[in-house]
Amino acid sequence: MKTNKEIKKLGLLGSFAIYIPAALLMYFSTKHLIPLLSATTGMEVILCWFIVAGLIIFTPLIITGLFILKYEGYHFSKNTWIERLRFRKLRKQDIIWSIVGLIIVGILSGLIIKGLKIIIGEFNHSPDFMSFEPLTRDRFWLLLVWIPYWLLNILGEEFFWRGVMLPRQEVAFGKYTWIIHGFGWGLFHIAFGWQLLITLIPLIFIQSYIVQKTKNSWVGVIMHAGLNGPSFIAISFGLI
Repeated sequence: MKTNKEIKKLGLLGSFAIYIPAALLMYFSTKHLIPLLSATTGMEVILCWFIVAGLIIFTPLIITGLFILKYEGYHFSKNTWIERLRFRKLRKQDIIWSIVGLIIVGILSGLIIKGLKIIIGEFNHSPDFMSFEPLTRDRFWLLLVWIPYWLLNILGEEFFWRGVMLPRQEVAFGKYTWIIHGFGWGLFHIAFGWQLLITLIPLIFIQSYIVQKTKNSWVGVIMHAGLNGPSFIAISFGLI
């Protein structure tokens, strides 16, 4: 079984050969596929986002990750899951890092939102393809559709970005990996618009740093899900 020391490095060229196509796929899906699907079917835009993002963006990330692992000579097994992808048993310090990281991200993102409101006035926190009216009783079923999408979103991204890519980037960039990794992850979200992208900067870089620090991909899952999930629920019920 290979160890992390034997993992081939993933430098700038290789990293952005992945980040750029992923960003273009996100952009094409959000700017063209989702509006087309909504206009053709009459479905709510948010429902179209769940479908397109789940099937066209996050599922391909998972498939690509599996192909990369196969190319590296790994079989998808428990050992690969723990040692190569670093989905290891959570330690007390991992949980502490996750909680502290979320608190810091929440504070910094809140300050950024307040600052933007002062500078540019009120703005929509969600991009057009994620915007929707708070749920009414007859639309609670959207939550049932959101759950599988959410799982694909969180596990798909954390499996690919933090599990597959980050360990290889660490071989190339060492202690500065989180900067390159965060920048690339931000590029992936460029279709979200500059306002939301700016508010995501704390999560993008702090999560990348903490996952690199702890060497545990579950930390990324906790932080990503801890921000993404409650935020959607709050928007769904008109709390923010």
